[in-house]
Amino acid sequence: MPADTDTEHAAVVVPARRTASPWVLMYHSVAEFTDPAEDPYGITVTPRALEAQLLWLRSRGLRGVSVGELLRARAAGRGAGLVGLTFDDGYTDFLTRALPLLKRLDFTSTLFVLPGRLGLDNMWDPLGPRKSLLTAEGIREVAAAGQEIGSHGLLHQDLTATPDDVLRQELRGSRDLLRELTGTLPEGFCYPYGHLDARVVDATRAAGYGYACAIDPGRLAGPYALPRTHISQADGGARLRIKRLRHRMRELRRGVAAR
Repeated sequence: MPADTDTEHAAVVVPARRTASPWVLMYHSVAEFTDPAEDPYGITVTPRALEAQLLWLRSRGLRGVSVGELLRARAAGRGAGLVGLTFDDGYTDFLTRALPLLKRLDFTSTLFVLPGRLGLDNMWDPLGPRKSLLTAEGIREVAAAGQEIGSHGLLHQDLTATPDDVLRQELRGSRDLLRELTGTLPEGFCYPYGHLDARVVDATRAAGYGYACAIDPGRLAGPYALPRTHISQADGGARLRIKRLRHRMRELRRGVAAR
């Protein structure tokens, strides 16, 4: 059944009035590395750094949760103290490095995966290094562990540069494939490279998603273009405090009061 007519639409409640965007952190890969040349795009944190960052959240009375859980809690007036955690691309190291730590801290997260590239690698990053992506079995294991699975499209394409038919397949096709893999329609989508425009946002809404994550969506910010804060290996407590403050200031500039 086409996604726009499917009765199993995502359960995220879109607020009737304009509210501040929640603080959502953006991660990618969790792996050991010693040389910055091994991480040319700044997308990798070591397990030790991730643990320190999550413990920093907990020390300030904050709990990391999936974006779906965060939005539902905010819609019910229970969002205080919650921070969204997202991991893009669906690297195998999420299962081996990030998941054990999340479970130990009783945190959840949203893992955005590419069902068109199961078991392959990040070929879209020309500078490398090559990082393996989760298989179908790995995605099911993550979902069974209580983490939210979202779509990152099929092949990690810049959706603003795709024709309408390819855009529909990236959005609806990936959503249907993830339902086949996990038994649940994903409610969240994440724009590859953070690239979006009004056409892509409208198509994402029409495809049946309940929300979508961006990076810095500007005037398009909202439930289908949630801004996120990139977290790097260099982000200790002082930098995290600054990034949290920047998020608050950005929302004030948007003219809304933080909840």
